[in-house]
Amino acid sequence: MTRTALVLRHVHFEDLGTFALPFEQADYEIRYSDVGDANFPPDHLQDPDLLVVLGGPIGVYEETVYPFLAHEQAFIAARLAARRPLLGVCLGAQLIAAAAGARVFPSGIKEIGFKPLSLTVAGRGSPLRHLEGTPVLHWHGDTYSLPPGATNLASSDVVEQQAFAIGREVLALQFHAEVDCGDGFERWLVGHAAELAAAGIDPAALRRSARTTGPALREAADRMITQWLSGLEDRS
Repeated sequence: MTRTALVLRHVHFEDLGTFALPFEQADYEIRYSDVGDANFPPDHLQDPDLLVVLGGPIGVYEETVYPFLAHEQAFIAARLAARRPLLGVCLGAQLIAAAAGARVFPSGIKEIGFKPLSLTVAGRGSPLRHLEGTPVLHWHGDTYSLPPGATNLASSDVVEQQAFAIGREVLALQFHAEVDCGDGFERWLVGHAAELAAAGIDPAALRRSARTTGPALREAADRMITQWLSGLEDRS
């Protein structure tokens, strides 16, 4: 049976990346809704089988500058209240945290680059266990407090909150496990060129890290998201 995954996208190059194939293998029809769409999120698809909220270079707290954020957060809050499957990545994770009652705020640092996670005990018992020891892409300057009722799954050496779960149906990832480290990674470097320059980060070094890390990350991320999707089937 084909199910629908509605994917909310904030910048075009931050898409499902390597997650797309496991989604398709799990019989999800992927439908993107972009911030620039006239109807965001779409009225005709208010209750997809799975909602995915992707990353973007803005802050959850910037609703005055980006009014769509308030609408998007309300959409996510309704999803949480209904206990429907929900996946967030980076900004998406922060939007879920805010919708669940947590505070989202600047961390004071730019955590950009590839490095492994430190999993909590709960994280080692979750689908994130497949990522242990494998560098993932960190690309954020904001963080969040752990929402009420959520379980912290991972941290890094500089940011305590890197992933959380709420029950089996909600997974929020502050980092990027989905990133395409092949030719698709060049779009990230170009799209975030100003941020990289301001942070003093060498795009060539990031490109080299992506090439070195890419194969192992793709394999680990595939196993991680496949297990999580399978858990949604067990829940139904």
